[in-house]
Amino acid sequence: MEPVRTAAREAIAKGSKSFALASRLFDPQSRDRATLLYAWCRHCDDVIDGQVLGEGHVEQDTPAAERLARLRTTTDTALAGTMTGEAAFDALALVAREVDMPARYAHDLLEGFRMDVEGHAFLTGEDLMLYCYHVAGCVGVMMAIVMGVPAGDHATLARASDLGMAFQLNNIARDVAEDAANGRCYLPADWLAEEGLTQANHAACENREALHRVVTRLVDLAECYEASAAHGVPHLRNRQSWAVLSAARIYGDIGRKVRAQGPAALDGRAFTRKREKLYAVMASFPQALWKRNIGVSTPSDRTGLWTPVFS
Repeated sequence: MEPVRTAAREAIAKGSKSFALASRLFDPQSRDRATLLYAWCRHCDDVIDGQVLGEGHVEQDTPAAERLARLRTTTDTALAGTMTGEAAFDALALVAREVDMPARYAHDLLEGFRMDVEGHAFLTGEDLMLYCYHVAGCVGVMMAIVMGVPAGDHATLARASDLGMAFQLNNIARDVAEDAANGRCYLPADWLAEEGLTQANHAACENREALHRVVTRLVDLAECYEASAAHGVPHLRNRQSWAVLSAARIYGDIGRKVRAQGPAALDGRAFTRKREKLYAVMASFPQALWKRNIGVSTPSDRTGLWTPVFS
């Protein structure tokens, strides 16, 4: 299976510099499993978006609905333990077998892709939260299981989902202008209406200040989920904690940049520089060692936060 693992390592190295950096902090087994899971997630995302490792545009010969149907079929084959001959799905087969991954979370992610393909209505904050879970929160759950959290430990898995939700909220905040240019809007209509905006006109130049207030609301909410996720870290081993805390700080800093820069942040795409990522890694190290004290300054109660229905 070494070719499958090699392909997965190449996918993470090229597809996400932030995730690749954080994954280096894992112990070898956790890093290997996280990389295998990433390879499948990245491939599915690329197939739906028509990209290669999250970039560019590839002309597709089949409609998105057909591509999604094939993803479902091949994913189920992999989850059943059958090798498909396709590196991304074989990566899923390997990691699912090693950690006894419940199939429902992979299905949850595919449901997120269905939302993208069919057009999910973002009318309320609840609509946004449902989407964020299906495209990122469930990935946080799968990552936690990859790190050894029992599938029945729903309290810890909810915290892992919170971190994925935080990542996605920050991504939406970062990409508002870019998404609008591509005819997409992930901002709830009721949030926009409170600022006198609509999903059709929210990105107009004259609306930048009002739009930034909505984006700030996204970042503030992301911080709530990020703070909640910290309460799950004590259930991880030290190196796993270090990787998770580093990733949380790196992604969180993207949102905080968008918020701090004001309306001007909407003119470009905020990102963290290499030195800022390295600082995040170093700052997270003592927290990982003393993880029992993580979150003591934030409430552990998850009241008001969106929670998956665990069966």
